[in-house]
Amino acid sequence: MPDTPLGVLDLVPISSGSTAAEALRNSIDLAQRAEQLGYARYWFAEHHLNPGVAGTSPAVVLALTAAATSTIRLGSGAVQLGHRTALNTVEEFGLIDALHPGRLDLGVGRSGGRPPAQPTAESPAPGHAPNGLVIPPRFSFERLLGSPRIALQRKLLLLPGAESQDYAEQIDDLLALLAGTYRTPDGVEAHVVPGEGAEVEVWILGSSGGTSAEVAGARGLRFAANYHVSPATVLEAVDGYRSFFQPSDVLDKPYVSVSADVVVAEDEATARELATGYGPWVRSIRTAEGAIQFPTPDEARAHPWTAADQELVQDRLDTQFVGSPATVADRLEQLQEATDADELLITTITHDHRDRVRSYELLATEWRRRGHSFRPS
Repeated sequence: MPDTPLGVLDLVPISSGSTAAEALRNSIDLAQRAEQLGYARYWFAEHHLNPGVAGTSPAVVLALTAAATSTIRLGSGAVQLGHRTALNTVEEFGLIDALHPGRLDLGVGRSGGRPPAQPTAESPAPGHAPNGLVIPPRFSFERLLGSPRIALQRKLLLLPGAESQDYAEQIDDLLALLAGTYRTPDGVEAHVVPGEGAEVEVWILGSSGGTSAEVAGARGLRFAANYHVSPATVLEAVDGYRSFFQPSDVLDKPYVSVSADVVVAEDEATARELATGYGPWVRSIRTAEGAIQFPTPDEARAHPWTAADQELVQDRLDTQFVGSPATVADRLEQLQEATDADELLITTITHDHRDRVRSYELLATEWRRRGHSFRPS
């Protein structure tokens, strides 16, 4: 088993009975603790119109967290380019890099201004990868695509009449602005201050072997695949990226991070109890209600539950890694082996912040005990 660094993916979750301000303070505290524990990266996701998620602007939260930490790499997982331009993205990350140089990962994704697209390539048949990793049936986003809430999100994120730029062109613009090589067809230059020359590591996030994997591979960029969001298509995503890969000034070979949803406690029963709220929380996302505030175990057990609800979230429940440090580390090593990931990105949500911190502490101790390095290559 190769050395596999661990990073953190944080949605800035709001627990029931709590507030967005408390969630932000908890995330900054967790980032400080992750730095002490030796985690390689700390990324913030971007989500909108969710009563239980405060991570609406990765750049803003990154700036706050950068001021409270000193060595851990910080990044976005991901900035949603569907409702943004390459210029304002480079400007925002350039501002942070000006005061915290060499620590930023600019992870970008396609969503935000457009509905999520269905993967186009065929995934492996549901069941298990050759090493036993669970590959569940593909989840259909049809219900989400037709949701009034998704339409409203698009309306509120985009200016009237605006359309998202072609993704590949947008990535090329972003890379050119960072490098200082941007030119219009008629020769007009654009130079971003601060931003041009920023020591920013660019990542592409994707859930399938389609456009995002192709854009990342063809440009020789780092790629992050989402087992925790779309476990059915993770193998398709990493295989697609590697098939498209062309060496670049940044990378001479593919470099992949894979995410996993994790809850660790001292024993299996405690971990299962802490993870009780996960099912209702995922259900709220997949019914397009928007992520609810993360419930206590008792609140989760009191939630009315149907067979349809169970079917809606089963793939995510089956692929959440919950248990003792040894159990979870075994499953993470299995995920790394199946995907040949260079790094793993861990996302953990529990109702009590102390339990979330403890989960990362226990995992770090076990991971280091097994001889894994926390330093990215």
